[in-house]
Amino acid sequence: MGELSILKVDPDKCTKCGLCSEVCPPGIIAQSEKGPEMTLSERCIACGHCVAICPTAALDNEKNPLANQVPLDKFPVIDADTAYKFLRSRRSVRCYKKEPVAHETILQLLDIARFAETAGNSQGLSYQVIDDPDTLKKIIKVTVDYLDECYKAGYPWAQRYGRYVDMYRETGKDTILRGAPTLILALADENLRTGWDNARTALAYVELYAAAMGLGTVWGGYVELCGSAKYQPFLELINLPAGKKVCGALMVGYPKYTYKRLVDRNTLQVTWGRGEE
Repeated sequence: MGELSILKVDPDKCTKCGLCSEVCPPGIIAQSEKGPEMTLSERCIACGHCVAICPTAALDNEKNPLANQVPLDKFPVIDADTAYKFLRSRRSVRCYKKEPVAHETILQLLDIARFAETAGNSQGLSYQVIDDPDTLKKIIKVTVDYLDECYKAGYPWAQRYGRYVDMYRETGKDTILRGAPTLILALADENLRTGWDNARTALAYVELYAAAMGLGTVWGGYVELCGSAKYQPFLELINLPAGKKVCGALMVGYPKYTYKRLVDRNTLQVTWGRGEE
């Protein structure tokens, strides 16, 4: 077995089909008479495409080993109609049972986020899970304080927040976490430019998987806004690790109610080609 940089090729298995070079995102695998060669291994993004596409399992990559990949020959495939209905059935849940979600369940839920698409396979996300009732109550109050400051400062984008602030302070109604027993924060290194984009995709995976697990979710937009604005009382409350930033927030819990119908949306609008002149 010959070794080419971080890419290992078994010459007895390699058919020189060239698939690995075709699917390589950074285009660093070239084909020669001897087979595939990785020309610039430092540019490998560890996506594992080269190993996953090989029909004869002739390749191994130190950054994404063959031993860690799962064969797809007996992998279940969801039919299109079932997938369509499942994706349509996802709803933002804002009413939860007063039932905690076990840590093992949250870990299972978050594990799927590792496989979400990220820019250049940068990944780079970690998660902070908060389910202590007292801490959640403090997060609600701190977030309301931040929204109130933005509202009183006269920011045009914050004018609609006034009613949420008033509702909380006058009635005690949880307008921030909606009674969810668990809050998940997606964190990234401060210098990771694609942190917010990565978190969007990863938490979308979590939302879809949650529905299959009997859990409900809703995006914590106000909490994310508070965290991304680096509101100091909030950062101190969650004890944000040094060098990290908040890139997403998701509330999780067991839905209090079950929806009976699939809701419609705006009509699909598609333009082919250049569109109207």
